[in-house]
Amino acid sequence: MQIDALMATASLAQQTAQSVKSPLTNSSNFDKESALQAATAFEAQVLSILNQSMFAGIETDGYFGGGHGEEMFRSMLVEEYSSEMVKTGGLGLTDTIYRQILEMQEANS
Repeated sequence: MQIDALMATASLAQQTAQSVKSPLTNSSNFDKESALQAATAFEAQVLSILNQSMFAGIETDGYFGGGHGEEMFRSMLVEEYSSEMVKTGGLGLTDTIYRQILEMQEANS
């Protein structure tokens, strides 16, 4: 299931790269910004998958933890953690993926 989500995000990043105009022919900030957003979203998804497995083994109990509510919102919390991790540098995938998207755009033009 996690691999399917990762593949869907990769497909979205590839579609974004193909649909955005080449930065060589049209160097508007919107095109580069779309590519950067796709790269950032992809890295956040990768980190979310990694963090989900890390949080899966944590048991919460006591007066203020556990229950159905925590199960429902844990994935949202992990996604937010992952987004914040990307903002502070993450794994460093965003820059590499961003460059790859720009190269794909150049090849399509």
